[in-house]
Amino acid sequence: MAQTANANQTTELSTEQLVTDVLATIEREREREIIARRFGLFDRKETLEQIGEMLGITRERVRQLEKSVVARLRATAEQGSLPHIADFQARVLEFLHANGEVARVSELAANLSGDASREEQARVAFLSQLGPELAAVTEDDNFYYSVSVRAVYDEKALKARVTELIATIKKIGEPESIEKIAKAAGIEDVKQAAALASTSKQLATLNGRWGLMKWPMVNPKNIRDKIYVILKENGKHLHFNEIAASIKDSDFKRKDVTTQAIHNELIKDKRFVLIGRGIYALKEWGYEKGTVADIITEVLREAGEPLHRDEIVKRVLKSRFVKETTILLNLQGKPQFKRVAKATYALSE
Repeated sequence: MAQTANANQTTELSTEQLVTDVLATIEREREREIIARRFGLFDRKETLEQIGEMLGITRERVRQLEKSVVARLRATAEQGSLPHIADFQARVLEFLHANGEVARVSELAANLSGDASREEQARVAFLSQLGPELAAVTEDDNFYYSVSVRAVYDEKALKARVTELIATIKKIGEPESIEKIAKAAGIEDVKQAAALASTSKQLATLNGRWGLMKWPMVNPKNIRDKIYVILKENGKHLHFNEIAASIKDSDFKRKDVTTQAIHNELIKDKRFVLIGRGIYALKEWGYEKGTVADIITEVLREAGEPLHRDEIVKRVLKSRFVKETTILLNLQGKPQFKRVAKATYALSE
């Protein structure tokens, strides 16, 4: 049996070499094939059916052999006889202790080797499963493949804590900083709260705030959602050129959109209201769609009496970012308004 390499040697070896040396300890070639293909150590992952068909055995037999081999490898690792695992585990633990005791495999791979490719992640996931002091959370519909410090969180405890975290965020009802979420969830270590949240496929983060994956403010899925986030974050109306520039400077994953495409979406989405020449605001801020004449009509209707033009201008400017002369021209030139006294107007009807 190969001896455990020293720390310096392991650090210099690639994960491909590490898994190759571990697989070399498996005597039967068929079992090596099963492990390599099931974990995707050198190529894409394969299903039980695919491997069974290739080897001429049932999918259930493949599953049994996989489980048996992994158990044997873990037992060997616990005895300190599996090559590289002790030193690999030490490197992983060092990272986990500094980053909240848990991390997604993609983050681990990027940190340990600077490579977050699919094959690299598969190798890190496989090697982590063999570390006695590590706990692996396998990927499913709700969780990313993650690794934690077993003494802090095993798979069951981690999933339970993340479920509590999600419930806390739902109760808050809107994206919030991880500091406030951690406090509400009763998690003292903010870094650990962020690490736990990162393992969940139900949560997302953007601009320093965490929320449910379905919330556009943390997971904008299209141009319209990104426009919404930009306006919401700025808290004020913006020209469509400013919105386009903000999207290009943002942390969004896909931000190579044209100014014209952004303008088109602004026009079509009911969440956005044109309040000036090329200037848009959010409807939820109290703005309503309509021309300047429509707004003047609404102002006079709500007043229920004639108003001086200065008062009309003042009220219209609360919901439209236009020049005063534009308002006055509408007052004087539209048939729905009539002057009833000096500089005082009412609805014609």
